[in-house]
Amino acid sequence: MKKNYYLRNVVTLELDKNNCIGCGMCTMVCPHAVFEIVDRKAFTADRDACMECGACAKNCPVNAIRVKTGVGCANAVIKGALKGTEPCCGPSCGPSEKAACC
Repeated sequence: MKKNYYLRNVVTLELDKNNCIGCGMCTMVCPHAVFEIVDRKAFTADRDACMECGACAKNCPVNAIRVKTGVGCANAVIKGALKGTEPCCGPSCGPSEKAACC
């Protein structure tokens, strides 16, 4: 199955490996298999596949994961689809678009 990638290197996902207890909850709830457990710790195996839904952060029992839901890739793709334009997130966006999606 082909994975969906939205925009490269813009996702807000952060993993604090020092706080991770290796429970694997993030691997169970992530719809895009962003995480793997390696040596009893979570590892972001495919960070660019993150759609910033926030399921991982909401289900992490030790708050080792942070992600700003509703921003970044997923929001840029949705706004682009609604406007009929390409997703825009980054320096090439105008001031109002950049603030809305980054």
